[in-house]
Amino acid sequence: MPEPKMEVCGSVMDGIAEKGGVLESPSKKGMTEYAVYPIRWLVLFIFVLASASNSFQWVQYSIIQDAVVKYYGVTSIMVYWTSMVYMITYIPLIFPASWLLDKTGLRVITIIGSFGTCAGAWLKVFSVPQNLFWLGFTGQTVVAVSQVFILNLPPRLAAVWFGADQVSSACSIGVFGNQLGVALGFVLPPILVKASGTVEEIAADFKMMFYIVAGFTSVLFVFILLFFKNAPPTPPSAAADLGSSLDSNFLQSIKKLLTNRNYVLLLISYGLNVGTFYAISTLLNQVILTYYPGANEDAGRIGLVIVVSGMAGSVVCGLILDKTHKFKETTLAVYAASVLGMVIFTFTLDCGYIGVVYLSSILLGFFMTGYLPVGFEFASEITYPEPEGTTSGILNAAVQIFGILTTLLYEWMLSAVGDKWANLTLCAILAFGTAITAAIRSDLRRQAAQSKG
Repeated sequence: MPEPKMEVCGSVMDGIAEKGGVLESPSKKGMTEYAVYPIRWLVLFIFVLASASNSFQWVQYSIIQDAVVKYYGVTSIMVYWTSMVYMITYIPLIFPASWLLDKTGLRVITIIGSFGTCAGAWLKVFSVPQNLFWLGFTGQTVVAVSQVFILNLPPRLAAVWFGADQVSSACSIGVFGNQLGVALGFVLPPILVKASGTVEEIAADFKMMFYIVAGFTSVLFVFILLFFKNAPPTPPSAAADLGSSLDSNFLQSIKKLLTNRNYVLLLISYGLNVGTFYAISTLLNQVILTYYPGANEDAGRIGLVIVVSGMAGSVVCGLILDKTHKFKETTLAVYAASVLGMVIFTFTLDCGYIGVVYLSSILLGFFMTGYLPVGFEFASEITYPEPEGTTSGILNAAVQIFGILTTLLYEWMLSAVGDKWANLTLCAILAFGTAITAAIRSDLRRQAAQSKG
């Protein structure tokens, strides 16, 4: 078998000073050259598809809430719980999932997540009869549990497979997979399932949608078994080399993270931002139909616009981070712009021209969902050398808690005081998050480790 083509990527330090001690690299003598392998792009691409197939199902029911209510005869809040179950299951399960990632590596965790996503999708195939919504909800819960094994992988995958000059971009592409799935989840269900159809037509629509998802996840699961690798033969960077050489204690890592002032502040600010995005995403159909009755497909497309523009924001921010390494400044700028985007969205929603809502959604999405990988990478910087999977896992757990609270608050305010005050409340939450972000110190530990190479 021919040797893999390698691209040279930097050199290693003899030791790294951290908080009064020295963490020694495995290559203790001389300069070591690090290499990255072309297969890293295949691994990343497969992960992107796995993440997308899971996140697609997050809003699969809630974006066609009116069709689900009509066909299955369930309440709207029950439909919204199909989205919130993703948040509920994540919180208790992220700790054992992070421990398992730390012990087994990327391949085992990805296989578990992909298998669960596939199994849940097949349960939905059998839930088409009108009295079997509970089975569909069970399938949704299985997919939600599987998310725990996928959502926090991008920073770990990027650190394990990519060199120091590509790690932020790779992380942003990994997060892109989640966003791609959410985007398709917004746009495809309203196209595939028509609320205006007869009961028989809606049943056929549901069956087609469920079969498409189950088929795709099945093929993808086979691809993961065949081609998804755990790690490259050699570390891609000095920081990765050191990180892989350390004996990590899971409980000790959690203690260090939760006593890291900067990380705790980021937990709160990141949770407020992404929790706000979850609330808007879950209730978008209701908000849009309030002003534009019958615009079901527009609601899906506006969700698509928010997420697709966020994908662009993610990639742009990843490139900026790789070029400048200005993590604190980029995070703060993107967060402040999210506030502005939310304010504009709030005051254009009732203008009467749905095209204007599309435009304001582009601005909102670019910064709000573009913030996702920026927060991940900033967390990896200020907590290094703690395992990226644990760092991002706790970050996402905070997101789920804030997401549940924000979604319930938003849902209550929409019915109690109307969308204007509900949206202004979200603006205030984002402004508070911006202030917290400003208080985080720029303690870039991973950059410090890399620069001593």
